[in-house]
Amino acid sequence: MNFSRHKRPPLEITLTPMIDVVFLLLIFFMVTTTFNQQAELKINLPEAQGSESAETEKMIILTIDAAGIYFISGDDGLPHPLVNQQKSTLTRALRQAAGNSRQIPFIISADAKAPHQAVVTALDIASHLGFSRITFATKSITRK
Repeated sequence: MNFSRHKRPPLEITLTPMIDVVFLLLIFFMVTTTFNQQAELKINLPEAQGSESAETEKMIILTIDAAGIYFISGDDGLPHPLVNQQKSTLTRALRQAAGNSRQIPFIISADAKAPHQAVVTALDIASHLGFSRITFATKSITRK
């Protein structure tokens, strides 16, 4: 009877497959990662002369792009599009943004090529809700 043990080869951990897996994971995450950029709207503001208003703590900024789509500023200061362009949706969004106070500055930042009806609708809804401090955002005229 042979009771001698068979010698097993020493266990080795090969790093090559592990490195391959790490590189594959790295490539996967690089390909699937989305890089969030600040949401910026390209708005061409109309020109006007005047002075800049003093910044206040809280304000509501309603942005209207060239297609007449409404965006309302959130708590993070970024414009968020409304679910749809109906008057009831805009009314609900303005009520939610203002809370109980109607003395908050309400700034309409409309593109110079925005439909006139979109701006008038926003003004009408703001006046019906009782906003009294309504202003328009413009860019300064550059003198040559």
